[in-house]
Amino acid sequence: MTDMEEVPVNKNKKYRKDKPWDTDDIDHWKMEEFKVGDMSSHLLEESSFATLFPKYREKYLQQVWPNVVSCLKEFGIHALLDLIEGSMTVKTTRKTWDPYMIVKARDMIKLLARSVPFEQAKRVLQDEMTSDIIKIGNVTRNKERFVKRRQRLVGPNGNTLKALELLTECYIKVQGSTVAALGPYKGIKQVRNIVMDTMNNIHPIYNIKILMTKRELMKDPALKNESWDRFLPKFKKKNVQTKKPKKQVVKKKYTPFPPPQQPSKVDLQLESGEYFMKEHEKKQKKQDEKEQAQQQKTAQKKKEKEAAFAAPKEEILHNEKTLDTSNVNVDIEALKRKLKSKNMNKSISSVPQETVVTSEVPKKKKKSKSESVNISQNGSISDYTPVLVKKKKRKVAMDNVSDTNTEKLLEDQAVCSGNKKKKV
Repeated sequence: MTDMEEVPVNKNKKYRKDKPWDTDDIDHWKMEEFKVGDMSSHLLEESSFATLFPKYREKYLQQVWPNVVSCLKEFGIHALLDLIEGSMTVKTTRKTWDPYMIVKARDMIKLLARSVPFEQAKRVLQDEMTSDIIKIGNVTRNKERFVKRRQRLVGPNGNTLKALELLTECYIKVQGSTVAALGPYKGIKQVRNIVMDTMNNIHPIYNIKILMTKRELMKDPALKNESWDRFLPKFKKKNVQTKKPKKQVVKKKYTPFPPPQQPSKVDLQLESGEYFMKEHEKKQKKQDEKEQAQQQKTAQKKKEKEAAFAAPKEEILHNEKTLDTSNVNVDIEALKRKLKSKNMNKSISSVPQETVVTSEVPKKKKKSKSESVNISQNGSISDYTPVLVKKKKRKVAMDNVSDTNTEKLLEDQAVCSGNKKKKV
C-alpha cells in the first residue's frame, strides 16, 4: 500500500473543482447596491405602468404629487397624475439609470391608491424593501362574517395591527377589501400568512404568540441548528357544539287500522280540473296566481309605509271646572222667590218719598251732555234730580209688572244660564 491513500469521492461531486475565491465569509444572499453608471447605455424601449385611484384619494394625491415627482426624478422616471380619468402613470426616460426602478415605482403608485401615506409608500424604492397587496374580499361570502374577521385583524384600538407591525417589521394598512403591506421580504411573507389565516377563522393572537416565541429563540445561538417545534405553542381546534333542547315526542294512540291514503298529485289535479287544461292554460293560471300574490304583497307594503305617516289620535282634555249642564234640573219656583225678595228689598231702600210711582214702564232716553254734568257755583246738585228720579221710577215699575210677565222672564233667564254653561 502506498503512503498516500486516495480518499473515495462521491459520484455527485466527481467533477467539482475547488473555488479559491468562494470562502465562508461571503454572503451569497446579499443584494449589492446598484449605482449610477452601472448601466452602460440608456434603455431602448419606454416602459410605463398606470393604476386607477378612488375619488376620495384625489385631494390627498393633489397635495402630495409634487413630492412624488421629485422623488422619482432622482431615478430618471417620469410621473403623471390624470384627475379626469382618475389614474396615475409612471414612465421610463432616457435618463433612467436603474432598469428595475420602474417596477418599484409601479408598486409605489399602487400603495398610494390603496390609502398608504406617501412617507411610507416611498420606502418601497429601497432595495431591501418590497410590498404586497393582499385581496381578502373573496375569502368569505357572508358580509357580516367578513367585517367581523377583518375587524379581528385590526383589533381593539388597532392593538393587534400594531403588534403585527412590531413583530414583522412591516407597515400594514387595512383598507376596504384589501390589506397593503410594506417591508422586508421575510416580513411580507409572514404578514400574508397571518392575514389569510385570520380570514379563514384562525385568530391572529395564535400567530402573534408563535412569532414572539421565535423571536426569543433567535437570541439563543445554541438553538441555531435545532428544530424549534418543541418550543412553539400548538393550538388545537375545538369545535364545541351547543346542546340543543330535546323535542318532546307525543306518542299517538295505537290503532290497528292504517291511516287513510293521501290523494296523489293526479287526484288533486282531477279535483281542481287542472288535469284537463292545456299547457298554455296552465302557464296562464300560474302567471295569474303569481300576479295576484304580488299585488297583495305590494298593497300590504303600501299600508305599512302609510302607517308611519298616519297622525296619532289626539286625546280630548276635559276641564275639571266645566260641568255637564245637560242633566241639571233648575228649580224655577225657588228662583222666582229669590229674585222677588231681592227686588223688593232694593226698591224699598232706594225709592225716596218724593218719587211718584207709575204703572207704566218708562221708555229709555238718551242722556244729554247738558243733563249729565251741570254743577252750580254754590255746589248744589239740583240739576241731577231728574236723572235720579228716572232710575228710581224704573226700579219701582219692575215690581208692579204682572206675575205672568215675571214667570216668563225667569224661565228665559234659566234657559240662558244653561246655554252659557254649555258654551263654557
